[in-house]
Amino acid sequence: MTSFFTYRLGMPFEWAWFVATIMDILLIALPLMLAVAMLIYADRKIWAAMALRRGPNVVGPFGLLQSFADGLKVFLQETIIPTAANKTLFLIAPIITFTVALIVWAVVPFAYQAPLANINVGLLYVLAASSLGVYGIILAGWSSNSKYPFYSAIRAAAQMVSYEVAIGFVLISVVMYAGSFNLGDIVENQKGYYGFVNGHWSNPLLFPMAVVFFISSLAETQRAPFDLTEAESELVAGYQTEYSSMSFALYWLGEYANVILMCALNATLFWGGYLPPFDWAPLYVVPGILWLFAKILFFFFVFSWVKATVPRYRYDQLMRLGWKVFLPLSLIFVFVISGWLMVTRVGLPA
Repeated sequence: MTSFFTYRLGMPFEWAWFVATIMDILLIALPLMLAVAMLIYADRKIWAAMALRRGPNVVGPFGLLQSFADGLKVFLQETIIPTAANKTLFLIAPIITFTVALIVWAVVPFAYQAPLANINVGLLYVLAASSLGVYGIILAGWSSNSKYPFYSAIRAAAQMVSYEVAIGFVLISVVMYAGSFNLGDIVENQKGYYGFVNGHWSNPLLFPMAVVFFISSLAETQRAPFDLTEAESELVAGYQTEYSSMSFALYWLGEYANVILMCALNATLFWGGYLPPFDWAPLYVVPGILWLFAKILFFFFVFSWVKATVPRYRYDQLMRLGWKVFLPLSLIFVFVISGWLMVTRVGLPA
C-alpha cells in the first residue's frame, strides 16, 4: 500500500507510509468493533439455545441489532464517578483495558506474510502487551474506593499472574518447535504434519499444550468457569461495579475483543492459523483469512459452550489448577519437547 501511494500518487515516502499504516489500522480495528457487536449477539443466542430460550429476537431482523441498541443505551447514560474515587485513574482504567485489547492484533497474521507489523519477536510482543490488561482491572478496583471492586482487583491480579506462568511455558514449547518468535513462521511451521495435516494439534507432544493454552485462555479473559473477578453472587459486578455509561462500555468491548484475540491465538499457535485444516491443494483456493475466521468462530462457540454449561470454580480450585496442575505439566513438556528436538534435529553425541 505504501508503494501505491508513493509511485501512483506521487506522495513522499514518509507520508505514504503514515497514510498506509493508518489505513491498515482502520482495516483491522473497524471490522473488529463490528465483530465484537455481532459476537456479543452470537454469545447470547448460544446461551439461550443451550437453555432452551429464544435470546435476542426483537430489535432488528432476528434480533441482530440488539448489541447496537445496548451500545446506544450505555452511550446515552450519565457517567457517574463516585465521590471518593480517584477520578483520573477511574477514567483511565477502562481506556487501558480497551487499548490493550486492540494493540495485540498488530502482529496477528491474517494470511501469508500479512500482519500489520511483521516483527521477528511477535510472540513476545503478544505476551508483553496482553499482560498489560491486568493493570486496567487493578486500577479500576483500587480507584473506585469500594470494597467489592477492590476485592475483585486482587483476585484478578492473582488469577492472571497464575495462568500467565503456564502460558509462558506453553509458548516456549511452540517457539522451540517453530524455531522462531514470528507468528507467521509459527503458522508456516505447522504445514504438512504426516504429509496431509496442518496444525500442531496433531502432534502428540503439543496437543496437551494446546489444551492447557485453551483453558488458560478462559482464565486470562475471566470467562466462565473462571469468571471470579465478576462473580455476581459474591462481588455484585466485580471491578465494574462503580462504572456506568461509556466507561462500562469500554470494559464490555475490551472483554470481548480479548476473547476474540485469544480465539485467534489458539487458532494461530496450534490449529494452523490461516492454513486450511488439511495440506491439500484445492483447499488453498480459499483465502487464508477465511480459514482463520472460521477457526476463530469455532473457538468462540466453544468459549460460549463452556460458559453455558460449566459451573464457576471456587477460588482455591482456580489457584490449584494453575499452580499444581498446569505449571508442572507445562514445565515437564518443555523438558520432554526440548529433549525430543535435540534427538531428532541435532542428534545424539557420538
